Amino acid sequence: MARDFFTMDDFDLSDRTVLLRVDINSPIDPATGELLNDARIREHLLTIRELRGAKVALLAHQSRPGKDDFTTLEVHAERIGALLGRTVRYVPSLFGRPAIEAIESMHVGDVIVLENTRFYSEEEALADTKLEKMAKTHIVSRLAPHADFFVLDAFAAAHRAQPSLVGFCEVLPSLAGRVMERERHMLENDVVDSVLTSGGVANLFLDAAGIDPGKPTTDFMRREVEDYDAHRAMCKELLARFPGRILRPMDVVLNDDGVRKPVPVSDLPAKWPVYDIGLDTIAHYVDEIRRAKTIFVNGPAGVFELEPFSVGTRELLTAVAEADGFSIVGGGHTVAAVEQFGLADRIDHVSTGGGALINFLAGRELPLVTALKHSYKKFAETKK
Repeated sequence: MARDFFTMDDFDLSDRTVLLRVDINSPIDPATGELLNDARIREHLLTIRELRGAKVALLAHQSRPGKDDFTTLEVHAERIGALLGRTVRYVPSLFGRPAIEAIESMHVGDVIVLENTRFYSEEEALADTKLEKMAKTHIVSRLAPHADFFVLDAFAAAHRAQPSLVGFCEVLPSLAGRVMERERHMLENDVVDSVLTSGGVANLFLDAAGIDPGKPTTDFMRREVEDYDAHRAMCKELLARFPGRILRPMDVVLNDDGVRKPVPVSDLPAKWPVYDIGLDTIAHYVDEIRRAKTIFVNGPAGVFELEPFSVGTRELLTAVAEADGFSIVGGGHTVAAVEQFGLADRIDHVSTGGGALINFLAGRELPLVTALKHSYKKFAETKK
């Protein structure tokens, strides 16, 4: 199949300086700063290892401002180094003098991790602007002169257009990394017959259907979901447009001071927060999963990290693993759950993307793909 973007096979990257944009946004314990899961980091190891003949400066983000896990990339650099079996230096700067000096002093085979791109306001403030404008940001204009190539491997963020993700495609030959390349060719658009909602999405749809989950749950949702009212209105519209195709829980499990408290949704609102789906819902959803020809999972069914509330997530993912239909699992927390329950090798495709995967399956052009195509056209003459 003819490609309209560069890959790492199109250039000799030996002894060249490469800016590598990855998505290693990972679950972090806000109390200890400990990295709780390194699935996304491990996905990028193939790309990093194939660049062993180059000098690699890695760009990435972790969470977003205001979140408890919004932190530096120091623990990420440590984990990358441990997985590679060699030192990976963390640089507490993105485009300042320490970052530039670190890049300029690299030797072949070196890997450094620059600071969290979202520490800098222009990453968010200039999102979705034209490539030419993003290319003039400090992130791009300060780093690009010190690199020969830009390798874009952040499929999990492929639905976002931000300077560190797409801005370099205007000024450097930009190549798809191995994660980006694999995801780009793995997935094809499909038709969704039914949607089984659980977790936070189910809470939104319950609220949209006139079922108030209760103040603890709604307060949490309003803190975590930007433009909550707009999302609830959209859910209400979807329920009206697709009657019977968006399934909601029939029963839920409340967290009563760490103890499971199952209740039918007819008993809501509740004074305790919703932490899982109930057994009747699990049975109904499992039946739907077994009949499906294609199954896409994005997001856990509950707070699976806490054992008493892991039942829904474990049972649904087990059903997906055992189903005859083609299964695709995406999103950081979902991948973490799949690994926690030992099901990864029984899923047909485990994707690094969450929102990016949803947009791809919906047939929308992803900003990162558009940027790669732009770079292909602009730098075609430099191809080996």
